Amino acid sequence: MATTPSTRPQNPKQLAPPPLVDLEGQTRQALEQEVEVVDFLKRAQWHRAAVLGANDGLLSTASLMMGVGAVHRDVKTMAITGVAGLVAGACSMAIGELVSVYSRYDIEVAQIKREAMNKALGAEEMGARKEKLPSPWQAAGASAPAFAMGALVPILAAVFIKEYKVRVAVVIVAVSVALFGFGGLSAVLGKARVVKSASRVLLGGWLAMGITFGLTKLIGSTGL
Repeated sequence: MATTPSTRPQNPKQLAPPPLVDLEGQTRQALEQEVEVVDFLKRAQWHRAAVLGANDGLLSTASLMMGVGAVHRDVKTMAITGVAGLVAGACSMAIGELVSVYSRYDIEVAQIKREAMNKALGAEEMGARKEKLPSPWQAAGASAPAFAMGALVPILAAVFIKEYKVRVAVVIVAVSVALFGFGGLSAVLGKARVVKSASRVLLGGWLAMGITFGLTKLIGSTGL
């Protein structure tokens, strides 16, 4: 007896052709991700310099003004001290960033050249590695204006107030708010806990201002 072929429909999943692999799309996506990583690294370089410069300008200028204000209470002296700290600190910050980042840049370029000579790197990979290196001038250009912006906070808080005690209180409040803000911004950029990082920066700022004020007051009382 001959057997008749089964008329039952086959599983549609078995009949479906295998999905096509979009190699072009995957390559494009990989390139976009690589470009995004490179762009993030470049942004992180001047973000770090800018946040560090602003925080340093705020804290060092405020501490300097508080220290001098412990001996000379007039508003003019505190204001001139703040402006001098702003100019000197911005220049120092820019030069420091330039030298520091250039040192790192030279070390990494030398390492890339050594790897290329040993044929561990191809020309394309060598160029990609160089593009990811930090820019010394970009770091210097970001840190100096950021330092000046941070230094302006205590200067503007003090320059319009003649009463010494009120002036000191206003400077402390303004600097505290700015320190907490800069600390939070630094935490966001570094993907850290905002409150914890900002509180750490705030406590460090209070400590720096307190030590500067106390030591200057002590030295001033000796009549030196």
